[in-house]
Order: sequence, then C-alpha cells, then structure tokens
Amino acid sequence: MTAVILDGMVLGLQFGLLATGLTLVYGLGGVLNLAYGQMAVISAMVVLFAMDAGIPVLPAVGIGLVAGGLIGLFLDLTIMRPIYRAQGEARVLLSLLLTLGVAFIVDGFLNWRYPLKALNLFIGGGAVEILGVPMRRGSLWASGITLVTFAILFAFFRFTNLGRAVRSVIEDEEGAKLVGIDPRRMLRLILVLSGVLAALVAITRSMVIPVDVQAGFSITVFALIVAVVGGLGSVPGALLAGIILGIINTIAATYIGTFLSLVILLVAAAVTILIRPSGLLGVKG
Repeated sequence: MTAVILDGMVLGLQFGLLATGLTLVYGLGGVLNLAYGQMAVISAMVVLFAMDAGIPVLPAVGIGLVAGGLIGLFLDLTIMRPIYRAQGEARVLLSLLLTLGVAFIVDGFLNWRYPLKALNLFIGGGAVEILGVPMRRGSLWASGITLVTFAILFAFFRFTNLGRAVRSVIEDEEGAKLVGIDPRRMLRLILVLSGVLAALVAITRSMVIPVDVQAGFSITVFALIVAVVGGLGSVPGALLAGIILGIINTIAATYIGTFLSLVILLVAAAVTILIRPSGLLGVKG
C-alpha cells in the first residue's frame, strides 16, 4: 500500500501542476482554456524538434518553456480579444467555444503531420528507495521540479508586488482598478505564465511517460477535473486536489483496474463538488 500511495502522490503532483495554469486563467479572467493540453503538446514538440536538431537537452527544455509562454501571448493577442469583450456567463461560454476550436485545429494538424512523434526525456540510473519503496529517478525528478515550481509560485504571489497585484485582481477586479492596477495586463501575464506551466507539465510528464501528439485532450480533461475540485482560481486548491485525486486514481487503477480509474476519479470529483460546490479551497459565493 505504501508503494501505491507514493505512486499516487507522484501522479497527484503532476495533476496539481496540470490544473494550476488552467485555474489561474479562470480565476483572473473568467476564461476556461480548453486548448491548454494542446499548448503543452506543442511545447513538447518544440523540445523534441530542438533535440532532433542537435541542441542539448537543457537548452532544448528552455526553448520549450519560452515557446509555451509565446503561445500564451499569441492567444492573448488573438482569440482572447473578443472573449475579453464579453462579460459573465457569455465570456465563459465564448472562451469554451473558441479555445475548443483551437484545440481541435491543433490536435488535427499534429495528428496529421506528426502522428508518431513523442517526447520522452528518459532519466537514467537505478531506482531510489523511498520508505523502502523503489522509485524511478524520472518520477523523483518530475516531483522535485513540480514542488520547486509550486514554491516559486507561492513566493511570487505572496511576496512580490506583481504577484500581489494579480491576487488583488482575482479577489476584486473593480477594487484593483481603483488603485491603478490594469486587469488586462495582469491577465496577459497570467496567460504567458499559463503557457510556461503547460510546457513544464509536458516536460515533467515526459520524464515519467512519453508525451505524444494525442495527449492534448487527456491533459485538458485531467486539468479541468482537478481545477474544479480544488476550486477554480485557487493554486493551493489545485495542489491539494491533485494529490488527493492522484492517490484515488492510483489506488483504483491498482486494485480495480485502469479501465475504471477515470470513472472513479470522476465520481470522486462529483461527490466533492456536491458537498462543496466552490471546490476544496475555492472562494464561496
């Protein structure tokens, strides 16, 4: 059981990182980005193509992270413009439709042009024992990078003026405007950050399993489930929900079967939402 829980925590950290970029954009601008998984896959392909061109792994990873940020900026300057002009439920609906359209276009192109491409950043070396359980080095590296990322995000939002400005827009957009904060600039920043996080998701995920061109929609689905359970707009909620759902998913896959693990994950998410509609750490209202 210890091995199952540890595997679940590793998966849960990945789930939490998956949901963070999605939940930040929704919390700040009321936009649900259903092309989030495709942003991750494009970044993975950029890393792969850079490595195929002879660029060493670390610079290639850096290029992939930059590519993720540029994708976020591109979305902000293009399809997000009409979305920002809408308000309330109309904004959410329009964001769902337009980003889903982008997701289908990107997914179709990648599956047509590069159907067999996959990023696999294999971490060599023997297994490392944690609490008597052998763990793959790739899983440990992915978990370590994820924890460091969450620590950086925590420090950014809590201790920097820019991070506090973003938080103020999430909590009270009109109040933020009154003190001179431009919500549009903050949303552009978060979209770029979301793109970088999507790239990081693909990179860390590829240390555990290959990330192929068909992974986009599954990444988005898991990110959406975790973000809703944790509370849309809450980064700590995304981390907590990710760990809980990761453990549930791993236990279900081990003792019941992989084919039912997603169903059980959805049931657990539905029960959580019924008990607490705002999510585990979401703001009530």
